[in-house]
Amino acid sequence: MRRILFENAFSRALTEPAPNADDPELAELAGQLQHGIDRIFGGSLSIRQVDAGSCNGCELEIHALNNPYYDLERFGLKFVASPRHADVLLVTGPVTHNMREALERTYNATPAPKWVIAAGACAIDGGVFAGSYAVVGAVETVVPVAIRIPGCPPSPKTLIKGLLALMAAKAAA
Repeated sequence: MRRILFENAFSRALTEPAPNADDPELAELAGQLQHGIDRIFGGSLSIRQVDAGSCNGCELEIHALNNPYYDLERFGLKFVASPRHADVLLVTGPVTHNMREALERTYNATPAPKWVIAAGACAIDGGVFAGSYAVVGAVETVVPVAIRIPGCPPSPKTLIKGLLALMAAKAAA
């Protein structure tokens, strides 16, 4: 036990390096996101994130959207605790039998107009959990899905591109 404590005390943290601060692609995405939220959603977009049975890989990437590097709140995008305050449901993971009713109730509690985003391979088609006895299936088998964001897990940039795709779809409608 003592050996493990000493090894942990003197070893470096195992984390990914920080993204490049001068990333031109991210700067362009940020500008598009700011413009879209201001023009289409009147300056704010509220998201309710729902974990329908995932491994939490997608949630880690979604949480990264709130860290100081991406900081999506500066654009008026915020995560809310209640579906009654949400414009968008961001659903991760395959829908398990235990979460089916909860997802349906969350969808029904969200005021219209509402959009559902299926984030990650598991939410889109069941991913590695497809065919499991505990899984109902993809999110679209339970609630209508407007946008699908691929990846296992999708990166924060991919999630931002998915939000931009939602804004483009809403602007076209």
